[in-house]
Amino acid sequence: MPLIIVDECIACDACREECPMDAIEEGDPIYIIDPDRCTECVGTYDEPACIAVCPVDCIIPDKDNVETMQELLYKHKQLTEEEE
Repeated sequence: MPLIIVDECIACDACREECPMDAIEEGDPIYIIDPDRCTECVGTYDEPACIAVCPVDCIIPDKDNVETMQELLYKHKQLTEEEE
């Protein structure tokens, strides 16, 4: 499932720089994760890079947008092919 950023976000920019899919953008007042681009780093890293660097633990799974590992891998493949 893609991830979401909750209200505890301090807009520190740490997560945005770490996202290999460019799924995180600046919002007002907190950052936003694009669910169409978020692969939870499946296909790139062993765990979501944004969660690992977030100093306030404000990035959580989006329970309203559940995806299987296969769906995340497919999305990763599609997005990386677009960039080539």
